[in-house]
Amino acid sequence: MQKGFILLVSDEIRSLNHKDAYQVILDGVKGGPKEKRLAAQFIPKFFSSFPELADAAINAQLDLCEDEDVSIRRQAIKELPRFASGENLPRVADILTQLLQTDDSAEFSQVNTALISIFKIDAKGTLGGLFSQILQGEDVVRERAIKFLSTKLKTMPDDTMTKEVEDYIFIETKKVLEDVTGEEFVLLMRILSGLKNMQTVSGRQQLVELVVEQAFLEQALNPTDADSVDRLLQCTRQALPLFSKNVHSTRFVTYFCEFVLPSLSLLTSPVAELDIQLEVLKLLAEMSPYCGDMDKLEVNLNMLFEKLLEFMPLPPEEENGENAANEEPKLQFSYVECLLFSFHQLGKKLPDFLIDKISAEKLKDFKIRLQYFARGLQVYIRQLRVALQGKTGDALKTEENKIKVVALKITNNINVLIKDLFHNPPSYKSTVTLSWKPVQKTEAAAIGQKRQSVEDIGATATTKKLPTNLPRRNARQIYNPPSGKYSASIGNFSYEQRGGFRGGRGRGFGGRGNRSRGRIY
Repeated sequence: MQKGFILLVSDEIRSLNHKDAYQVILDGVKGGPKEKRLAAQFIPKFFSSFPELADAAINAQLDLCEDEDVSIRRQAIKELPRFASGENLPRVADILTQLLQTDDSAEFSQVNTALISIFKIDAKGTLGGLFSQILQGEDVVRERAIKFLSTKLKTMPDDTMTKEVEDYIFIETKKVLEDVTGEEFVLLMRILSGLKNMQTVSGRQQLVELVVEQAFLEQALNPTDADSVDRLLQCTRQALPLFSKNVHSTRFVTYFCEFVLPSLSLLTSPVAELDIQLEVLKLLAEMSPYCGDMDKLEVNLNMLFEKLLEFMPLPPEEENGENAANEEPKLQFSYVECLLFSFHQLGKKLPDFLIDKISAEKLKDFKIRLQYFARGLQVYIRQLRVALQGKTGDALKTEENKIKVVALKITNNINVLIKDLFHNPPSYKSTVTLSWKPVQKTEAAAIGQKRQSVEDIGATATTKKLPTNLPRRNARQIYNPPSGKYSASIGNFSYEQRGGFRGGRGRGFGGRGNRSRGRIY
């Protein structure tokens, strides 16, 4: 074998007379460890000189990529990009994609490096190999190929990620989205959201259309089916960052009003520790500012209004003073913040709703509830201010005080919105930042560069911006106020993470059929 190598090196022309010498090198893959290591280096070195032996050479190198000796496999994988030219490149990309299934970390890193190197040679050809395995390969290969795209595409230079390449990614990803799991859906949306041609209004609208297809908004929701609920939550979370004044959330808001709110108490959570009702209300609140013209605005606004009444109790009967305290209902501030905010946003589109669209008796009942809730609010706001008085900087970062800060934001938000609705006629001019959302730049500028204090929190109902990584949402701090109208102390807080997709493949999304197994290169 070494004689064959010396012969090939000594002859600069490497004519057909030395085809036998190259064949000797190819046969080295059947030898011992020493011959295999030499073959792993020599086969790619002279590959271009013997095009008639191209298939045999690639197959020989492939055998080395599957050798039992990990050092031989790594060497063979490292050299694979040297075969990636012309019509061979998609095949090499396909092979490397299948090799992503390795459990050896060094070998896995070698495969990633090789894929990146051929991606820079021919992005579209490499993508062809990757998407071929995503659509037809084994589950572990599909999973790792999707993760490769979701993490590596954003690192590619602009001259590699051309418009043609991005268009190809969009077309192929649409094919994959026809049958995905929840986790895959999130990763694929992350891939598409990072493309330059998706940053325009029309691009973001295309992404919303893709999410709408996945969300099954043309079907009524089965509130007791955890998979269906999970699908809706997952799709809504992916759509949220796409909404703007030009890309509307109307179809999602309409669906929530028509199919979700009426069944709110029946919703089955896909995650045990997730407060599904609050999760839904928060998503609705976040979408509501971007709702466009709605066909059934009055009907949907009335549904929001009725649901709001459920969480805004009437004052307890005080016929028996000594028992009145036991009858006082719990004020569910977190729920009310979401519903009031959503009602306030949609109410702007039909400002005479509380005047002309409901009866005088119902309006009177609503104002009694608002007044009772507002009185309780003032008590909690005072107690929270006292608890946070004088605390700044690090003192506000303790777990207990962070929760109290959020509680103060919630109560301040509700207070502002209630004041608007008490106007005659009701006003919809005030703006608030939802308690779990980061501070807006305009509000941050108003606070200035001074250290944040409880007074700042009360004034803006916001906190310092937390780092976020899309499409995941921020962690949320939820305030569960104590029962009763007047509590002597602040307590009964809970801290909760926003639930994401959990569980195995197939939840809520299309269950993919069995794919071929084994080597298909």
